[in-house]
Amino acid sequence: MQTTVTLKVDPDTMSTMLIFLLLTSLVALLKTGHSTETRDQILSFSPKTQHQVDIVRNISIQYETALWQPVAPHYIQEETQVHLFVPAASSERVKALLQMHGMSHEVLLANANELMEMQTRNDSTDPRSSSSFYERYHSLEDIYYWINRTAHDFPNTVKVILIGSSYEKRPLYVLKLSMNDNPNKKAMWLDCGIHAREWVSPAFCLWFVHYSLSFHQQNVDITNILDNMDVYILPVMNPDGYKYTWTTNRMWRKNRSISKSSGCFGADLNRNFDANWCTEGASSNPCSEIYCGAFPESEPESQAVANFLRSHKDSIQLYLTIHSYSQMLLFPYSYTLEESDNHNDLLEMAQEAAQKIRRYYRNIYRYGAGAKTIYLAPGGSDDWAYNLGIKYSFTFELQDRGRYGFLLPPSQISSACNEALLATKVIALKVLEKTQSPTSAPRTF
Repeated sequence: MQTTVTLKVDPDTMSTMLIFLLLTSLVALLKTGHSTETRDQILSFSPKTQHQVDIVRNISIQYETALWQPVAPHYIQEETQVHLFVPAASSERVKALLQMHGMSHEVLLANANELMEMQTRNDSTDPRSSSSFYERYHSLEDIYYWINRTAHDFPNTVKVILIGSSYEKRPLYVLKLSMNDNPNKKAMWLDCGIHAREWVSPAFCLWFVHYSLSFHQQNVDITNILDNMDVYILPVMNPDGYKYTWTTNRMWRKNRSISKSSGCFGADLNRNFDANWCTEGASSNPCSEIYCGAFPESEPESQAVANFLRSHKDSIQLYLTIHSYSQMLLFPYSYTLEESDNHNDLLEMAQEAAQKIRRYYRNIYRYGAGAKTIYLAPGGSDDWAYNLGIKYSFTFELQDRGRYGFLLPPSQISSACNEALLATKVIALKVLEKTQSPTSAPRTF
């Protein structure tokens, strides 16, 4: 005879058991996902010995990684902080090599892929479609659309100038902002996007134009600057490389010219100007991230900028070039440790800008001559512009210091741009102060 036993379970107890089982299953699922899926990551570490330096240099060359900091293997020295982008396919091998040679590492970003997706997810083509247009990253096509739309909406103050074309025949458009026709008016130059992967740089050029057009006659500082200076803005100096970062390789730095001798792509446009070209701090290897090009201004992008600046050198008083990342305000020289003739003036301006950023935004920017503050970097546009006669020449390195690096989230565009805007206003006003002729009292005889 079979006996049936019926168990009665209290409803509260049943609910507790079900919740426990669900949580146990979820934890198991998360653990499984964590152990089986490796993603693109950013690693930070510092070699302590020459042997470790050699290992790190080899890793950065032999594996499909991308050096974020410093920009090229030969800059890696003992105690150098290295930021390395490591694709998922290379992750385990790279970490194993670091561990094998006694180097501990920190994962700055555990899932770089998500940040890349975030940067492109909310792209919008119409500047009027959302108030947050300038707090997003935009494709090259949308930036071209924005350039044309801005000129159309502000026909009396914005002019589009075609200064040349890229290696792949994309246009290099400069926006000229001019609020009046005062005679003998001076000018400033602002270029962005010389390095393709530095997306916050073109974002600042767009931000600056929007701010200038929105707050002229409202903000005293920008009104003073725009009433006394024309402004030339090149939003994307490296359109081929920028396009490539959106379609193929987010970590691409150079332009997209092809080396006939090696088959490698790209020259570093910021090593291609005729300022101690291709000396220490640049490379003659076409496959290097800091390849200087076949000769000074061998690249159509750098040649177009140089030609434009040469033809406007009598009016342009201030040269600004925008980069990322590391939060620095730099000035000539980068190709030599010697000081420029007006070093103290440039230092004073950069110092005041850094102090105001710290006061208003509580963020720290290093400042100084490029070679002494970072490392030797010949062939740079700022040094070339300085030697041309534009004696107020600066390179801004925007946010951040490496937490996100080239993958700065869209949510931080506004803070990065506001800091750069403040520095631009401080320096431009100082330039006006130093270059405007004081009104002379009439002589009496």
